[in-house]
Amino acid sequence: MLRTVMVGPICAAHLMISTYSSVSETASPPDAEAAAGQLVFNNACRTCHTTKESDNRLGPHLYKIVGRRAGSLPIYGYSSAMKNADFAWDEAKLDRFIANPEDVVPGNKMKPYGGLASADDRAKVVAFLRSLASGD
Repeated sequence: MLRTVMVGPICAAHLMISTYSSVSETASPPDAEAAAGQLVFNNACRTCHTTKESDNRLGPHLYKIVGRRAGSLPIYGYSSAMKNADFAWDEAKLDRFIANPEDVVPGNKMKPYGGLASADDRAKVVAFLRSLASGD
């Protein structure tokens, strides 16, 4: 004998919540953060910078900047302050620089950019830039 089981509204709601939880657990937060970061990048950085290799604008391209030595692109005219900066870009350094470039490299050419105040927006931009380091 075949039994028919009816799923009531509460059971259906539980099923929907369980399904949503499973989907959100398998979603890739870094990818979502990088996508959100690209939007912030486009609004705050793209006027002067691009993420295409060898495509320098008013500022140098930021393609694969994570891990790159500051002021090291041979095809860009950096300030002497940036050329003489003695570090490679990591996530923490990028966050601090995006917040206030003058604090990290005094005398850089980022004027009139005064920094991105929102820690959340900076984290998104850094996630986006980090995603460029691993992908082609």
